[in-house]
Amino acid sequence: MFTAMKTVFIKAGLCLVLAAAGCSDGGATEPAAQSHLATPVHLTNCGLPVSVTAPPQRAIALEQNATEIMLSLGLADRMVGTSYQTDPVLPDLRPAYEKVPVLAKLYPSREAVRAAAPDFVYSTYTSAYSPDAAGSRADLATLGVPAYLSEFACEKPADATQTVTFDGIFDEIRDIAGVFGVPERADKLIRDQQSRLDAARGAAPTTASSAGPSLLWYYSGTSTPYVAGHGGVPDAISSLLGARNTFTDASQKWPAGNWEEIAKRNPEVIVLADLTRGGDGDSAQSKIDFLRRNPVTSKLDAVVAGRFVTVPGSSMDPSIRSVQAAELVGANLHGTAR
Repeated sequence: MFTAMKTVFIKAGLCLVLAAAGCSDGGATEPAAQSHLATPVHLTNCGLPVSVTAPPQRAIALEQNATEIMLSLGLADRMVGTSYQTDPVLPDLRPAYEKVPVLAKLYPSREAVRAAAPDFVYSTYTSAYSPDAAGSRADLATLGVPAYLSEFACEKPADATQTVTFDGIFDEIRDIAGVFGVPERADKLIRDQQSRLDAARGAAPTTASSAGPSLLWYYSGTSTPYVAGHGGVPDAISSLLGARNTFTDASQKWPAGNWEEIAKRNPEVIVLADLTRGGDGDSAQSKIDFLRRNPVTSKLDAVVAGRFVTVPGSSMDPSIRSVQAAELVGANLHGTAR
């Protein structure tokens, strides 16, 4: 981390000379004049207007997925706060993350948000804008602070995008980049993400059956397992890889399942969310231990054969990490198809 400082100073000097060529630190910073020349942005986001007259300079991201999108767009220097870290920060983003103040272990209070004097607030989850967290987006708007919420988690379900797609995630990235006047960074990030998705699709095995291998996406819980239903990231990844989400017929994105029904469906592969919060059935290893000792689940074909794939829990939510889940599952499907 510290060995890179000299390179940054040298590059900053070069950028003064090469500013006309658009020199930047890997997309992390841009000449201030270019940012301030950006035109005003007006969005309708989850049914509410979000307008910025100039690129924000004091943004807060209220949880990790939003934070990592901003960091991936090289916006650490425009952030005055982050919160709710659920996983170790992606290694390539950690140096930038460490420059951003952490306002709270979970969500910051309304008072903490206002004390940071933000000019933009961003979150992936509706819960971030509850009265006991940052406060509603409408309340922030009365203070002159525009607030963005992922279209997959709108306050009113009717306003939300019902089915998660990677194109939808890319649209969110474009929105945030547009707000900050750096659309070319979104283009670069999306090209990289799409290239990785294409490689993941190619890594997955082809099958004689059009249905593909069946996947149980096991998120949390042991007495009551929560699994992936229809319309979420697991569905999008299953479709991408030519596989079948075992519970895609469920109407909810994360329904409460039961082991008897899971045993009837007998998935060929079990994808395990590795959660760091420490609850019952949260870590991937605790899930495996339970599946092997439980009389019902120990007889599942996937358990007997040890066909487990572990992915970070946050990658099952719409984020830049979702590509990582597609890569991990795609790479591990070799030999699982009938």
